[in-house]
Amino acid sequence: MNDEFRYLLARAARGALDRRAFMGRAAALGVTGAMANTLLASAARAQGPQSGGHLVMGLQGGESTNSLDPALALSQVAFSYLRTTGDTLVNISPEGEIVPRLAEEISASDDAKTWSFKIRSGVEFHNGQTLTAEDCAQTLRRHSDEESQSGALGIMRGLSSIRVDGDVLVLETETPNADLPYLLADYHLVIQPNGGFDDPAAGIFTGAYTWAQNEPGVRHVMEKFANHWDDSVGHYNSVEMLVINDATARNSALQSGQVQMINRVEPRVAGLLARAPGVEIQSTSGRGHYVFIMHCNTAPFDNNDLRLALKYAIDREDMLDKILRGYGSLGNDMPVNQAYPLFDDTIEQRTYDPDLARHHYERSGHDGPVILRTSEVAFPGAVDAAQLFQESAARAGIPIEIIREPGDGYWSETWNVQPFSASYWGGRPVQDQMYSTAYLSSADWNDTRFFNERFDGLLLEARGELDLDRRKALYSEMGTIVRDEGGLICPMFNDFIDAHNAQVAGWEGNPNGEMMNGFAAVQCWQAV
Repeated sequence: MNDEFRYLLARAARGALDRRAFMGRAAALGVTGAMANTLLASAARAQGPQSGGHLVMGLQGGESTNSLDPALALSQVAFSYLRTTGDTLVNISPEGEIVPRLAEEISASDDAKTWSFKIRSGVEFHNGQTLTAEDCAQTLRRHSDEESQSGALGIMRGLSSIRVDGDVLVLETETPNADLPYLLADYHLVIQPNGGFDDPAAGIFTGAYTWAQNEPGVRHVMEKFANHWDDSVGHYNSVEMLVINDATARNSALQSGQVQMINRVEPRVAGLLARAPGVEIQSTSGRGHYVFIMHCNTAPFDNNDLRLALKYAIDREDMLDKILRGYGSLGNDMPVNQAYPLFDDTIEQRTYDPDLARHHYERSGHDGPVILRTSEVAFPGAVDAAQLFQESAARAGIPIEIIREPGDGYWSETWNVQPFSASYWGGRPVQDQMYSTAYLSSADWNDTRFFNERFDGLLLEARGELDLDRRKALYSEMGTIVRDEGGLICPMFNDFIDAHNAQVAGWEGNPNGEMMNGFAAVQCWQAV
C-alpha cells in the first residue's frame, strides 16, 4: 500500500472523499475494487462511531394496521422499529453466536432442560421504571398465551415453566432444548414492563430510542433514549422511518437525499442503483426465502397431488435468473438451506418438470384455474415472479389466475388468510426455530396449515438430541417431509439487498435478516 493510497483511504474513511471518487482513484493506482471496498469498510470502522445527526430510512413493509404490540408484528417496518426501540434477552451475531443483552449471563443444566438467565441490573424502561427479572418472565408468559396471537407463540410452546429466582429468570422446557437461547432472540420478544399485560401497544421498551411519533403506514419517529444502558449503540440523535412501499419511489428517495438508507432493493435495478453517485448497495446472503404458500387444509390445496403439480410446474432456475439476477440461490421447497447448521445437502434438488406436473395435476382431478394472490410488497419482484409461475405452469397444462392485491393490508388480509399467496420469510438462526415458528402443527404462524404428527414428533426429538449426526438426520427427514407433503413452494433463497448513501457509516452485513437484522438504525452512525 503506497502513501498516496493511504492518504486517499484516510480521507474516504473520514467522509472527506466520496466513495465513487475513492474507488476510481484506487483503481488508477492498481487496487482492485474488492480490495478497496474491504479496506475502506475496515478503515471506516476504525474511525469509530460518531454521535449526532438525524437518520431517515425509506422502508417497504409498512401498513396502516401496524401496531406497537410486539406480538402482532408482521412485516418489515414493525421488525425494524422493534429492533430500534426494544431489547431482547439476547441477540445473535452475524457469525451466529449468542450475544448477551438484557440477560448478561446464561447457563444450562446438563440435560439442557433448565436454563438460567441472569438479568442485567440498572436497566431503565422508557417510562423510568427499572427492569426486573419479573418483567422478563411476564413478557415470555404473555407471548406463551394462546390469546396473545403472538408471532413467537410457536417457539414459546416448548416451555413448561417460567419462574424468577431473585435477579435470575429460570426457564424449564418439556424436552431438552440446546437451541433455547437462539429462540429468545426473536424480535417479537422485546421486553416490556410487566410483560405488556397492562398495555401491550404502549411502545414502552428498554431500547436505544424512544417513541416520538407513530403514524402507522406513513412514518415513525424515534428519539435517542438518554438513559439507555448500552452506549455502544444508538449514535443518531433521532431516527425517522418513512413507509415507502413502492420500489421506484424508494430508490428515488435515496438518490435525491430524502432518505439515507432503504431496504428491499429489487435485484433487477441493484446494478443501476449502485452506479448512482454516493449510493452503496449492501447485499448479504443468508436464510431469507421468497415463497408461494398453499393451505394444506383448504380445497383445492388439501390434495397433495395438486400441491406436487404446482411444485413441479415452477421453473425455479428461470425465476432465480430473472427475479434475483444472481442475488440468491435455488430453493427446494423446504425453508432451510446451506446457511443453516446441520443442513443436509444430499436431498435431491427439485427441478422444473412439466410432464410430471401434468401427471400430478391430472391425478388431482382439479378442474378450472388455480387462484394465486400476490402484491408488490410480498417480496421484491413478486408480481413478475407470479407471472413467470403462470407461464411455466401453463406449459404443463395448469391454468393459474393471478389476483394482484393492494400493498396496504396484504399482511393482515391476504397472507395467512387466503389459501394460495406469495410471501417471504427472513429465515431464523437455527432449523429448530424456523420449523417451530412456521411448520409445527400448533405454530401460530403455520401459514401453510401444515399438520403432520410425524413431523411434530421429529421436531421435538431433534430439539433434545445432543448427538449432532443423529440431529442432522432428523432435520433431513423433516425437510424431506415438508418438501414432499407440505404446502411450501420455495423457488429461491434471496440475498438481503439494502442500500445507503455516503452519509451512513458503520454498516455490517448480517445474514440473520435485512437491514443488519433490523439493527441498522442503532448500530450505524453519521459519516463525518
